[in-house]
This record gives sequence, structure tokens and C-alpha cells, in this order.
Amino acid sequence: MKLSPQWIRDFVDLPVDDGQLAEDLTAVGIAVEGISGSGADMVFEMEIGTNRPDAMNHYGVAREAAAIYDLPLKTLSAHQPSTESASGVAFPISVEEPQLCPRFSARAIRGTKIQPSPEKTAHRLQLLDQRPISNAVDATNYVLWEMGKPTHVFDLDLLEGGRLIIRHAKNGEKLKTLDGVDRTLSSEDLVVADAKRPVGLAGVMGGFDTMITDKTRNVLIESAWWDPLTVRKTARRHGIHTDASHRFERGADFESTILSCDLVAELILASGGGKLVGNVVDVASERLDQAPIILRVAEVHRILGGNLKTVEIFSILKKLGFGLIPEGQAGIEFEVHIPSWRLDVEREIDLIEEIARLHGYDKFENSLPSYAGAVVELPDSRTDATLRQRALALGYNETVSLSFISHEDAERFSTASVLELENPLSAEASVMRTTMVPGMLDMLAWNLNRDIDHARLFEMGRVYEMQRGERTEPERLCLAATASAVAAGVSLGSMPDARRRNSDSQSATEEFRAFKGDAENLLGVFSYDQLSFDRETPEYFHRGRSARALMDGVPVAYFGQIAEAVRISRKLRQDVYLAEFDLAQLHARGLRKVVYTPLAKYPAVERDFSFIFPDQVEFGTMQETVQSLRISELCEFQPVEIFRGGSVEPGKYSMLLRARLQSDQGTLRDEQISAWSRRIVDTLQKLGGVQRA
Repeated sequence: MKLSPQWIRDFVDLPVDDGQLAEDLTAVGIAVEGISGSGADMVFEMEIGTNRPDAMNHYGVAREAAAIYDLPLKTLSAHQPSTESASGVAFPISVEEPQLCPRFSARAIRGTKIQPSPEKTAHRLQLLDQRPISNAVDATNYVLWEMGKPTHVFDLDLLEGGRLIIRHAKNGEKLKTLDGVDRTLSSEDLVVADAKRPVGLAGVMGGFDTMITDKTRNVLIESAWWDPLTVRKTARRHGIHTDASHRFERGADFESTILSCDLVAELILASGGGKLVGNVVDVASERLDQAPIILRVAEVHRILGGNLKTVEIFSILKKLGFGLIPEGQAGIEFEVHIPSWRLDVEREIDLIEEIARLHGYDKFENSLPSYAGAVVELPDSRTDATLRQRALALGYNETVSLSFISHEDAERFSTASVLELENPLSAEASVMRTTMVPGMLDMLAWNLNRDIDHARLFEMGRVYEMQRGERTEPERLCLAATASAVAAGVSLGSMPDARRRNSDSQSATEEFRAFKGDAENLLGVFSYDQLSFDRETPEYFHRGRSARALMDGVPVAYFGQIAEAVRISRKLRQDVYLAEFDLAQLHARGLRKVVYTPLAKYPAVERDFSFIFPDQVEFGTMQETVQSLRISELCEFQPVEIFRGGSVEPGKYSMLLRARLQSDQGTLRDEQISAWSRRIVDTLQKLGGVQRA
């Protein structure tokens, strides 16, 4: 937004140059982002907060400057012809929706001439990148930028029926707006209409058929206060954003309708001549007086510190236009009356913010707020810290993603009932996340698209679900890595299929095993009797390279390679691996107690067993069965080599298994080892295995 410092100086006699003015305005929150031009053509590039429509104009900024430098602000007023020179009768106005238009003011001018604006008006508008059109239209634009109140001018002779009606549109009604677009209206739209048709979209844009042209001689000026929510919805529904809607959406000054009408009329009469018809028409169904706010000096001191005197508090608010009446004990409380242009001030803390910004944030002493409590460690903070340290040690980087996902992602990656947002930012962020998978996939895609191929990420956070009508927020841990990152950490010599690594399928299997190792590493910090795995995983995982982890039979995690169809749909440039842990289940188990065991004094013995198994028999089943033998000296039981093809018939595979036996009581004897080996062989044969010679 551009504003002219010379225009600002019309309302306050400033003792500083434009550069210093820009700095001082920025310090109180009316930010000047840049300065262009010089002398009378200098322009401030302003960044005005959306809650400050009162400062989106020259008079509003002049009010701030007057308060900063403690200077008088010149009154904004219009000079109209005397009553004797006015003739005719008032133009009738009918407001059918007083809740949405509590005030509507209008003035009529007859016998004016439409022509180019005076040089001063046109030049000032051009400085603000506004295109001059004609003296009547430019008058409304000039007043908008001068005092911040949008107005509109109609060709009075093109208004049918001799009156204006503020009403809801009828479904299917047509209105051609000033931008030349034919728009179909709905009953939710509020319009300004004559006796036969809509002639303007309330608070957004006027109508094409009643606009000012070179043939116009009689003009009707309107200035109204429109309901902000209605204007916002109408503008969005029709895809329009105008200077008028920008201000009405944020709340215009209710008391400025008559003044803005008079200022526009003054400019038109001065440039095109003509006569006013009667007095101003002002239809006000109700007043929008804001309720006064009680300001406690003790609360000001509690928030800002005790170095502000009561007289200074009083002075600051008075300079900003607030009215103060002492309440209770003198100097202890004030009843503060809010000026009509400050609709953003609703609470006591808003007043305290006004005091702070005008006093100067840099003038407050550095101090810490008082706090009577103590730092309390969350129940699971130690567990989470351990997981975080392990993930970092494994080479993963912690990330934070948005808590919002799309309906499509919620349905694809979770079966939980969703919590919908009432006012979503977009369709892609319309529900609270029920899983951390979509956000993690998006972050991997973001890294891959920037040539970061070796990405390892993790995130700890909450998901949001509805269970039996109640909202729940279970905690999750999500771990993810690109295939190239996993492959870079694979030690080729340690894998069972080291002799058959030329195929892509076998490489992917090795990557899955490596990623599974990372998942097991994190699960290993928890207390459990048995950790097992099965194939019951969601559909977004690869069928042959994914698993579900169970602790003592309770599911605690899913992990594996993301399915090809999902990878393609998310535009991931390579395969990725992902794990999601249920922290609620893991927290309930607690951390595994670390117990020191001295190194064994006696040597270990290894025995290899070569078996042929049907494809249906998995190593997990073998391991569980062998462990059920409860051989206390059996310290390891691992697969060494897998072989398919050759002399092994289809539907079966050969596996070399290795058992490591060791005792802390003495050296193992051959007969003990042979007995345990027979028990292991017997139990493997019961699973359908055939021992090879």
C-alpha cells in the first residue's frame, strides 16, 4: 500500500523530515517498508496490519503521527453550500436488511459536469498507482485514500423508480459490475437496488449500467456501513477483491458515512459545478457504539512493568482518540470509550498494547515475568529423549510438519475418524492429521526435488482422531529414509544373500532389512519379553517388503517400503522406506532396564544347520519355536544364508541356520552340545523342514 507523506502533512504540522517520520511510524507498528521518489513525489510503501483499517489512509496515519509527536490533529471537514442554495427533496432510501446495513447515507447533486479531475487530485492518485477516470469517480477514490471510507457514485438519471433499496438479491438475478462481468447473484448476496434491478454489489463493487459517464449530469453519492462478514463472503463467492471490500471486510468507521458523502460532494462541486439537492439522507437503524472497557492501572503495570505513570497512560490513550472516565478510586481504574474507527480494540489487553506501542517497546526495562510454579517434566520426556537420541545417532534428522492433511490422504493412509476444520486454509489442509505418513512423504518429496537424495528424517508428534464421539490425540513417531540413504548404510558382507546381489529385487530386500534394523534399534530401548513380526501391514506398504512389529503380541509399529503406486502418485523420485510407531503403546511399557553382564570366561560354540523349508515357513516362526525350547545356553540363533533354485524344488528354499551356545559356568562338553543340537533339529523338522546332509 502506498501513501504520500506530503498528503499526511496536510493534517498535522510535523517537525521531522520524511525519513524520520517513516522510522517513527514503523516503531509504533505502522510499518514503512520502503521509500520511493523525492520531494512532493515521495511515496511510502506501507505494510498496514489487517486489524488496522483505520490506518489504511492518510488521515489515519496522520492521527498516529500526531500522537507520536504530541501534536494537534487538524479536523477533517467538508465545506458545503449554504442551505439557501440547496433545492429539491431528499432521495428516498429503503433498508430492508438493517442488521447487515445499519447505516446508509446519500447525497444528490444536479447539474454537474463530468470532466477530468483537477491536477492536484489526479497527481495524488497517480502517486498511489490509482488511474484517474473522471472528476466524480476520482472524488470517491480521493476520499477513500484520504480518510479510508469507501463511497460510490451513481448516475442519478439511470436509477429507475426514484429510490434505492438495500435488500438480498433474488436467486438467479443478474448484475453487470463495473469490471464488465455479468454476474449471477444468489439470495446470500446483499445488493443496492433501484425499483427494478440490482445496481451494486453491497460493499464490493458498483453496477455497470448506472456508472458515471461523460453524459452524466445528475449524481447520487452513497456511503454506507456494511456487515464485514457479509462483504467477505460475497467477495469470495464472486472472486472479487477491491479497495472497498478490503476495508469493509475489516470494519469501516460507522460515524464516517455523512462526512465521506460531504467530502465527495465538495470535490465534485468544486471541479464540475452543480447544486446539492436537499440535505444529506441518513438512514441509521441502530448505533454501533462499542461497549466501554475497564482499564486497570495495576494490570498495565503487571503486563508492562511499573515505570509507567498514570498520567502518561491517560495521555497516550487520549492522543489516540480514546475517551477516559475515572472509575473507582481515583487513578486506579478508567472506563475507556472506544472511538468509532477502532473496531479492533475489544479487550483490556488491546488497550495495554496501544499504550505499549506508543510509549515505545524499547523504553521498557528488561525483566522476566513473575512465575510461582516450577518446571515440571512431562511423564514420557525421558523416553522421548532416548528415542530422539537413538534416531539422531542412526543418522536421521528431526523435522516438524503441518498437523493438517487432506480428506484424500486421511482416507488413504488411515482408517480413523477425522476431525474436520471449520475454516480450512485449503482443501489440502482440511482435516487434522490421523497419521504422520502424508506429512513425512511430502517432506521426502521436498528433499528429493532439491537433489537431496540421501534423506533420513524422523518426527515425533500427535495425531488426531475421533473415538466414540470423543477427540483423542495419540502420540506417534515416524521414521523415513530414501532408498539411496538406506543403501549407503548397507554392509554387503553381512547379508545372508551376499552371493546374489546383482538384481534390483535383491538390493531392495537388503535395503528393507537394513531399514528394519533401524526400526528394531528404536524398539530395542523398551521393555518386552518377545518382539515378533508379521505381514499385517496397511495397503500403502509394499507387500513383500513391509512388516508389523508386535511386542508380546501387541502391535506397536508398521514399517517397510512404500508401495510403488503410492510412490508414483506422490511423485517421489525414488523408493522410500517409512515406519510409524505407536508411542502410546510404547510409553506404557517403559524403557528397558540396562543390566550389566560380565563377559563369559568360557568359549562359545557354534553349530550350523542346513534345512530345506516350504516357502510358507518364515524365519520368525523358526526362531520362536527354537526359543520355546528354553535352552539357557543358546545365546544366538540367526540365518546365515538363503538359497533358491538349482537342486531346490520350486516352492521351497534352503536356509543355513547358525546356533551359538555358551555357558558362564564352564566349558561346554560335546554330549551337551549334541543333545541341544538334536532338540533344535527335531523342532525344526516338526515345522516341515528337511535337514540336508
